[in-house]
Amino acid sequence: MHLLVPVTAAAALLTGPDFLDVFIPFTFTGYGCAILLQSSKGPDAQPRAFLQDGQLPSRIWQVIGAALCASALSDLFIIAALSTGHEALRPWIISIFSVGNLMLIGLVSLSNHLQSDDAPEEVAPRTFSDAERQVWDRVQNYMLHHRPYLDPDLTLARLSRKLAVPAKTLSTVINKETGENVSRYVNKARIAAAQAALKQGESVTTAMLTSGFNTKSNFNREFLRVTGNSPSEWLIATVR
Repeated sequence: MHLLVPVTAAAALLTGPDFLDVFIPFTFTGYGCAILLQSSKGPDAQPRAFLQDGQLPSRIWQVIGAALCASALSDLFIIAALSTGHEALRPWIISIFSVGNLMLIGLVSLSNHLQSDDAPEEVAPRTFSDAERQVWDRVQNYMLHHRPYLDPDLTLARLSRKLAVPAKTLSTVINKETGENVSRYVNKARIAAAQAALKQGESVTTAMLTSGFNTKSNFNREFLRVTGNSPSEWLIATVR
């Protein structure tokens, strides 16, 4: 279905170029709003995102959606300026929106700011059907015996396939039981594994790598969220 967009644009370019003035802003707005809506649902709405990244993928997609909407808005302003005889405003509009989009791109690059977690999610009512209880038992058993969280490339989609449970069902069950999304639930297990490694005398870097993290920023962020301390601070307090 997505192929209809470039096909329609190519046809309009050959038969009626003026149609592109409406079609392109409309398409950018549609995609931008769809991305903003999907990304606002949290990390579980991106089942192929790495779980260790937490909220970061959702926030990056929010920036992308905002940039698409801003691009569409700039096109509409340019069209309005040209149609009302204010062609001199065109370079100003382009400059202002270009600077705005560059700022959005810069925001994406400041990943440390995007990675900060929101307030804890509200715990959903703990009402389980028999099917959901079976799914939760399967999740616990699989986490205990197979430790999938040690895979740094684990995603909701991959965990869903391993458990043979639909991703949406898996997300719902974990949220009902723990009050957390799948990313936080998995990363909490990773931090427990890192704590065990630190207690055994492993270095912070080794504990990070063996517990399912491959970036120090993600590891430090989740360790602080779960324990309230940095890895080194927690280790000092534990030794004492």
